[in-house]
Amino acid sequence: MDFQYVRIQGRELSYVTKAPKGIFAMCWRMIYDGVMSGEDAACFKAVNQWFEDNLPNPEVCLSGDQAVITYFKTKSTQEMLRQLEPAMQLLKKYNHPFDMVYTNDIGEIVYEDKWQVAVKVG
Repeated sequence: MDFQYVRIQGRELSYVTKAPKGIFAMCWRMIYDGVMSGEDAACFKAVNQWFEDNLPNPEVCLSGDQAVITYFKTKSTQEMLRQLEPAMQLLKKYNHPFDMVYTNDIGEIVYEDKWQVAVKVG
């Protein structure tokens, strides 16, 4: 079976969306909580900067008007998954559990571009 979407998510829920936290939220939380070393935090911030420089940041995700989570499109995101590899390695290094969820059933799409979709949650 071919899956259209992938999301890298933790096993803890976001207090905002009530859905599993995504990879960026998990890494930022480890930085804010002082779990990551300075060198590892710099590594993650470089990953985050690549995404800020190369992917649109959907307004629907920034506005806070509705709870949304994002998925990558599997057909157009091999480069993004390569870029995320250092962040996944950091999660492994710090024994922070996460899952790569492949699915076709994501719910109501409220934003879409070439690389990603945002869907309503809750």
